[in-house]
Amino acid sequence: MNMERSELLAGLDRDAVNALVDGRHGDPFSILGPHVVNGVTVVRVFLPGAEGVELLQADASAVRTKMHPVHEAGLFAAALETGGRYSFRIQWPDAVQETEDPYSFGLLLGELDLHLISQGTHYDLGRTMGARAMEVDGVEGVRFAVWAPTARRVSVVGDFNAWDGRRHPMRLRPQAGIWEIFLPRIGPGDRYKFEIVDQNGNLLPQKADPVARASEAAPATASIVASSRPFQWTDGEWMRQGAAKRSGEGPISVYEVHLGSWLRVAEEGNRSLDWVELSQRLVPYVAKLGFTHIELMPIMEHPFGGSWGYQPLGLFAPTGRYGTPEDLAYFIDRCHACGIGVILDWVPAHFPTDPWGLARFDGTALYEHEDPREGFHKDWNTLIYNLGRNEVKGFLIASALEWLEHFHIDALRVDAVASMLYRDYSRNADEWIPNKYGGRENLESVEFFKHLNSIIHQRCPHAFTVAEESTAWPGVTQPVEEGGLGFDFKWNMGWMHDTLHYMQDEPVYRKYHHGTMTFGMVYAYSERFMLPLSHDEVVHGKGSLLGKMPGDHWQKMANLRAYFGFMWAHPGKKLIFMGCEIAQETEWNHDGSIVWDLLDRPDHAGMQRLIGDLNRLYAEEPALQHGDLHPDGFEWVIGDDAENSVFGMLRKTGDGSDMIVAISNMTPVPRQGYRVSVPREGRWQEVLNTDAAVYGGSNLGNVEARSEPQPSHGRDHSILVTLPPLATIYLKWQPA
Repeated sequence: MNMERSELLAGLDRDAVNALVDGRHGDPFSILGPHVVNGVTVVRVFLPGAEGVELLQADASAVRTKMHPVHEAGLFAAALETGGRYSFRIQWPDAVQETEDPYSFGLLLGELDLHLISQGTHYDLGRTMGARAMEVDGVEGVRFAVWAPTARRVSVVGDFNAWDGRRHPMRLRPQAGIWEIFLPRIGPGDRYKFEIVDQNGNLLPQKADPVARASEAAPATASIVASSRPFQWTDGEWMRQGAAKRSGEGPISVYEVHLGSWLRVAEEGNRSLDWVELSQRLVPYVAKLGFTHIELMPIMEHPFGGSWGYQPLGLFAPTGRYGTPEDLAYFIDRCHACGIGVILDWVPAHFPTDPWGLARFDGTALYEHEDPREGFHKDWNTLIYNLGRNEVKGFLIASALEWLEHFHIDALRVDAVASMLYRDYSRNADEWIPNKYGGRENLESVEFFKHLNSIIHQRCPHAFTVAEESTAWPGVTQPVEEGGLGFDFKWNMGWMHDTLHYMQDEPVYRKYHHGTMTFGMVYAYSERFMLPLSHDEVVHGKGSLLGKMPGDHWQKMANLRAYFGFMWAHPGKKLIFMGCEIAQETEWNHDGSIVWDLLDRPDHAGMQRLIGDLNRLYAEEPALQHGDLHPDGFEWVIGDDAENSVFGMLRKTGDGSDMIVAISNMTPVPRQGYRVSVPREGRWQEVLNTDAAVYGGSNLGNVEARSEPQPSHGRDHSILVTLPPLATIYLKWQPA
């Protein structure tokens, strides 16, 4: 059917057409696609640079009509005698393309989706927003959706349209501020971004997708369409048993890892291992040492490697540095097959200001606060999420669930919780805004954490959460229904700082600071604690753990062995950073690798063996587990011997059927015939001694000690033991 140019543009004024071809029109569906004009279906398509367009049958079996250029910029139109589905054959200068018309498809997101997004309660954003490979009306393609409520125009750009924002402007769903479009015949692997014109008509830097599920490896910044096919999991039984793990009643011993610097391949440009290689090297290594969990420093996509992942921009996308999302799923599946849980560092506290990221995403402070007194971290030069917005709160909770539900992550360790709880965190008096009651507490963050933990516990019975909270905020691990924040565990930063301060003292001065080692038990059961010796303690000029220890090399190694023995005997779950298990001598360098050559030296190999034996003893002995959470599982048997710098801890089950006494001698003086009170008569067999020769020690110790009816420290029975120098020994009760 032939129609004049004016008829093909009937109902459109010149300004609207010019706005479309200039990339300024906010409602492209009102012009493009099929429209009934005076009873006739008119199809319009905007293809800058195309030499010609034919309108085909839907299956491309025949030409229905040739389309006519109606604007020199590349706007084509044609009239159809009958309606129905159709497709295009486009003649480009160097190629021919056949495809369906993106503007022939109807609304994509349902009203319920839009309502839940606006309410901040749509917890499956990874399958709703961003890029979703799918079939619409029998056509394969990708549905794109992005939140940009104040934008004047939003387009999808990518390799598929020469990164030309005029080609695929999106439709606005105004009730939720969501822009959407379905692009046929593209799919997983395609790169894309969003091009946004703000409310003032300014063209913003092209933005990566906030809900992208895959991204280019840095320094590239494009988002990638991820596959929508489910991962091939084999960990069904592991996931079903997860609720028991969350209770915390059993052992939890964590190996914290920065994947990029755990092991590098020197022969190949010092590159890091990928997910498959890590499955083959890291997973069996951690299993052999008896750790129950691997904690991954943040693996969300982040632009600056030197942030170690703590300044992420892609909260739904595994970083492309180590492979694909499918490769990550394989790694997690292998961990579970080896009996290892995976804890993921997750960062809702802040995000970087990179122009392709979340900063002023639609030209306004969309994800962040407008006022820098609420929305900017001077310490890190990063922005702060505005948790007063439902959509932002929902975005973060959906990110957490993406990792727990779709990647089978076993736990989230939430970074920098203290910075979120206090409005005046690291701020001078005139640099923060009080809450509505005039206080310093961030009420929005409190509500967010309660909501986050409640949703996780409801939807993910296999998972637990850990707070890195460095203050004495009350009730961090108290259940939400009892007024707490609802975390399952909290890093015990006070224990870490106190004990490391003590261990750095020369032994001759330790008697003056005896209380710093015992103080942790004053508050040990106020929260559910994890004892961390994390990456933060071995970087930024702090040196290695070994380097903190006083004395010559032998004494340093002995001190560190004794400290690890003390730590594993102390109530609380355990965490150490990679390299500490082999007593690395230099501080961590994220551009380097663990100095694995140290294992050629017997004393460093002995340290590694000690960590493995401590983990195995912890896993085998209920006495070393019960007191982690229950006060009746711990007693000091020696807590006041400051003069000799000796500590004695009794660990036991609730019914007392299993008991272990752990004694630490924190001086280089061996002590023969040292009397220790015990709660029960019988034999006390030495089951671990950090001074054993296999660990690099002097091999002084005990086979076993028999109790005597000799009162000591308020008990009727005691034993005489030999305390090796700078060592911790474990004695297990055996009935007489």
